[in-house]
Amino acid sequence: MSMKRNFARFILIAAASAIPAAALAQTPLEGRWRNAKGSVVVRVEQCGASWCGTVVQASEKAKAGARRGGTSHLIGTRILTDVRPIGGDTFRGRAFDPKRNVRVPATIRVKGPSTLVVKGCLIGGLICKEQRWTRIS
Repeated sequence: MSMKRNFARFILIAAASAIPAAALAQTPLEGRWRNAKGSVVVRVEQCGASWCGTVVQASEKAKAGARRGGTSHLIGTRILTDVRPIGGDTFRGRAFDPKRNVRVPATIRVKGPSTLVVKGCLIGGLICKEQRWTRIS
């Protein structure tokens, strides 16, 4: 084979191997997020084919509230699970409220580079709670 053909083949192989890296690029929801009260920090990351969110920091008041709800160790608790995109910057999954010890369906919307809106609902959407989380660098 000619040198030109080898070079062209090399470029094609390099380009093809770059595609998986682009497919795994960070989504706008990945990162560290602080709740509105500033009492909890959640790290959102890819967990297999979906995303999840784990508590990485919590105030003493938040830890005490979680203990009252039955969650003995708030730090390390996964509060977002099975989060998947449903279109645009909107995701669906499950949220865990450690103060009430309940898992509910959740909708997560990315509102720009620094805001997440997390909404969990009970009883088919009759009772909902929404929080705005802020990205931490």
